[in-house]
Amino acid sequence: MLGVMEQLIMIIAVLLITVVLVGIGDRTGLPWPVLLTLSTAAIVFVPWIPDFRIAPDIILPIFLPPLLWALARKTSWSMFRARWRTILGFSVLLVAVTVIAVALTAWILVPGIAIAAAIALGAAVAPPDPVAVEAVAEPVGLPRRLTGLLQTEGLFNDAASLVIFQTALAATLGDEQFLFGPLVVHFFVSSAIAVALGLTVGWVGIALTRWLNSSVGRIALTMVLPFAVYLLAEELHASGVIAVVVASVHMASTPDIYDADDRITATSFWGVIDVLVTGLAFALIGLELRDVIDAAGTQLLTIAAWGVVISVVLIAVRALWMVMVWQMHRRKAPASSPRDIRDAVLLTWSGMRGLVTLALALSLPQTFAWRTEFLVIASVVLVVTMIVPGLTLPWLVRTLKLADTSEDEKERDMLVARARGAAVASLREALDKVPDGVKGDAREMLNQFSQARSGGVEGELASSADAPVESVRAWKRHRDALARVQSRAIEQAQREILDARSEPGVDPHLADSVIEELDRMMLSRNPRDH
Repeated sequence: MLGVMEQLIMIIAVLLITVVLVGIGDRTGLPWPVLLTLSTAAIVFVPWIPDFRIAPDIILPIFLPPLLWALARKTSWSMFRARWRTILGFSVLLVAVTVIAVALTAWILVPGIAIAAAIALGAAVAPPDPVAVEAVAEPVGLPRRLTGLLQTEGLFNDAASLVIFQTALAATLGDEQFLFGPLVVHFFVSSAIAVALGLTVGWVGIALTRWLNSSVGRIALTMVLPFAVYLLAEELHASGVIAVVVASVHMASTPDIYDADDRITATSFWGVIDVLVTGLAFALIGLELRDVIDAAGTQLLTIAAWGVVISVVLIAVRALWMVMVWQMHRRKAPASSPRDIRDAVLLTWSGMRGLVTLALALSLPQTFAWRTEFLVIASVVLVVTMIVPGLTLPWLVRTLKLADTSEDEKERDMLVARARGAAVASLREALDKVPDGVKGDAREMLNQFSQARSGGVEGELASSADAPVESVRAWKRHRDALARVQSRAIEQAQREILDARSEPGVDPHLADSVIEELDRMMLSRNPRDH
């Protein structure tokens, strides 16, 4: 057993390797989750690395809350309302069908496995990983209608999988009968409690955020809340996953509680959390796999073959589901379903398993009879569904000719136009209020901004306060007055897009990209105020 200092060294080393792999991915164009998976496999063959384990019962509370919060903060209630079919069809029904298919396959393949244990295995490998989807799919130019669908699916499929997993595991360890009826009742009851709890915690979080004066304190609060709401939900026997997602979305849907500095800092902060937490989870299963391989002994290849078969079942079930949904909505496909066979193929190939599958496998207690088989199968599933699609997805997108982001660009241009319109209105109003010496520069600023073409918003509010003035004091007054005009114009543009973010039909991701650009403009204009 490693001492405290050795454990700390191991954690720092893992995090450093993760950062390096992200850098390699940026330079080579390879998705960093794929590199993490390859590195995890390589750890098995390094004999001098010592054993390092985390208690199974704290795996889920450590890894799930921050990653769910980071993903959910990029969404909105209006998006959920628009994509309720995705949540019901992909996050609940598809998970249930996948669990049944995998459970039947495992029951046939694995000698002596209990049906409840087979269901637990199905629940562990059923949910695709939204973090992996975002890291792999977005850089290849996938349209937002597809990446948004995959991310929405990923927010709630964890909840369905986790409820099934925990129920099946309890039945296995307690030698109880696994009953479908009580499971459905438990899912809906736990979900209802979780929604109420998430809304309550979100409301408390909004109140605390408004009360805190420090930007550091406000961002720190968002780090604490995911763990608090998750643990509280688990104590109430509710879904911690749903509670975290609801609390995060509720706070993200109240954007006026944050200023530009908060939003820029939070985006960077949660991007870092995504990378480091995922890297640590991947490393943990790599460190544990060596003991698992030793325990499997001569059965290793057989168990690995089971993993390959189950991986094929996962891909086949997802493919059939996507084709079925496409056929059902063939005449008029909503945003929550594939439009054609190309969409169905790509959505099938993007069902990459990742962190949730790892976390559930690692959370199995040592007393679980099929723990070795589960870990080997989960690792094989990860390799098959992560590495192969991750490396071939760019080729598939090009082959299917799906790298068309014209719809995204059009929607973003509309948001930029709204931001410019709000800024122009503010500048026109300011012309009647600013000192005479500033009117010329303000009018020039208005002309430049009004005549700007579509695209970005940055750079259109550039200061032209270079006119000769009688004294340094007058120059400062001139400069400060013009800076106030600029700031008010940007603030109006920010408010317009923040309001638009919650409107039906507006993609929060695209709105956030415009808001981020405006935030950076604000900080660059007023560095002393932030």
